[in-house]
Amino acid sequence: MNMDLLKRDPRKNVFRELAMKMWKGRAAWLAVFAYLVVGFLGTAQAKDASVLEFDADWRLDGDLPEKAMLISLQGVVNKGGPELYFLYPESWPWKITGELKGFYESRHGFDFKDLGSAEAALAEHASKVSGYVVWDKEVRTSLIVAFTVCGLQNAIAVNEDLIPLAEAAGLKPVADLRGDFRGMDDAEIYEIAYDRYWGKTSKDVVIWMGGAHGSRMEPGLADYGIYREAFFCDLSASPEDEAELALHNKILSELNPDATIMGWHSYGKDTEGQHVSLISSYGLKMEGLNSLPNISFNCQIPFTDDFVFKNNHNVAPEETLDAEETVYVSLVQTDSMGIGAWTKPGRGRIPYAWQVSMSWSRTSPAALQYFAEAATPNDYFIAGLSGPGYMYPKPIPERRFWPLMDEAEELMEALDLRVMEIMDYSEGNRHVGNTDLPKSLVDRYYKAFPGVIGFINGYGSARTFDLRGERPMVSYDYYLGLHRPTEEAIADLEELIQLNRKRPYFLLIHVRESTTIDRVADILEGVSEEMEVVSLDVFLKLAASEQTYKQRYLQGSDPVDRNAYR
Repeated sequence: MNMDLLKRDPRKNVFRELAMKMWKGRAAWLAVFAYLVVGFLGTAQAKDASVLEFDADWRLDGDLPEKAMLISLQGVVNKGGPELYFLYPESWPWKITGELKGFYESRHGFDFKDLGSAEAALAEHASKVSGYVVWDKEVRTSLIVAFTVCGLQNAIAVNEDLIPLAEAAGLKPVADLRGDFRGMDDAEIYEIAYDRYWGKTSKDVVIWMGGAHGSRMEPGLADYGIYREAFFCDLSASPEDEAELALHNKILSELNPDATIMGWHSYGKDTEGQHVSLISSYGLKMEGLNSLPNISFNCQIPFTDDFVFKNNHNVAPEETLDAEETVYVSLVQTDSMGIGAWTKPGRGRIPYAWQVSMSWSRTSPAALQYFAEAATPNDYFIAGLSGPGYMYPKPIPERRFWPLMDEAEELMEALDLRVMEIMDYSEGNRHVGNTDLPKSLVDRYYKAFPGVIGFINGYGSARTFDLRGERPMVSYDYYLGLHRPTEEAIADLEELIQLNRKRPYFLLIHVRESTTIDRVADILEGVSEEMEVVSLDVFLKLAASEQTYKQRYLQGSDPVDRNAYR
């Protein structure tokens, strides 16, 4: 890569400056991506695009076939630029498609034409499509295979009922999968798909089209996989599924070292812990979910020229604070902001930390800008989970740990983040086993991130604690689930405070993503014990001033469970 190409653009574009910074480090992929964004989109001049709104029917025997056709159309059309965008229903996991559309209009000058129907979408964009792929409505997995073909052939996916609609738009068949896979299990189907298509697909990204299973599919991410010409599957990581696991391993072993697995595991096959543990064992990055929408559009919209990341820091890195004899509470939501409480009532009412999906620097940069510009003074951003993507550190080979954390450190600097969150479900989860870290791994994190003010660990409660210099590592003491009754949550916190009588007591709470901040605030107000709710950076500085927590790492006697829990 000739860096003079980057220097030819005289504009003070933040994305260009980020590219230069990344190039000087090891994250060259982000430098290349940033250059491409700047070079081809520049300052994101006003642009026409089209939009269509989806309803909440994602059943195979309902409206899913039409939606799958439209999402495949989106992936092909957006290869030529950000032109087709979808609004997802309120029930969809990602709550920000409407907010992002408004952001694109107000900050990037987009003018969206409402298409209104699938027929209108095909009429508008069929000229950019080479043809259609027919999937077998008797074999659910054939649709996942069809998405792979769509990316390679610039085609849309239809079942036999939608062939007339495609042909009315002037399209012709490029592949027909009907009958190819009947009577086969998924391992056999994906072996055939691998033999046919794997050699032609990207080795930088692969799509796990899991999540909902059976009679439903929620392929929100399919547009991006088609856009990237990726291989699609939902292979199991469970040892019980030997044939699928063997092919799963084969695919991971043949990806490029910096590759990302996007999507999600199938809820009908294996567990999140099994899936991410396997990916992490290859030193690869995981980014969820299968329902993540509009990424073929979002990935092409850069930061605006006037934007610079600025987190809501409450203390300087070198500043010290003195803890008093009280209970300090800090609240963190680790699941992506787009599927959580960001758009729900109460944000800004109390200090709250939000884990940033740092990979969105390349897949949804403008979405990160939207969150940053919409933040209140009480919204504080942190890095995670465990590195530059979602991964479990215990299975990561040490030779891959260091380049991954170099990448994470560079992203943290670019995004103005000073706290790293670690999560590991490779030996358990919040119900069984353990989520703790051995001392050797804690040593690595302290060495890899000399500039952070501290680390947090867990998802549910965990027992890894440390303090080195002025930089603590604190694990969660409580997990506030979405369906935990308010009275019981109050009683839980009362009991924790009674059990931990030494003051100051540092109570770190993980809040499940869909729990509104108003509800969290009401729970805290219902606790009779005196407490102070503080921002996470303040919390860590206070925890550094008085170590009333016991230093602890993973012990050899700690229970291990390879995520049999579903």
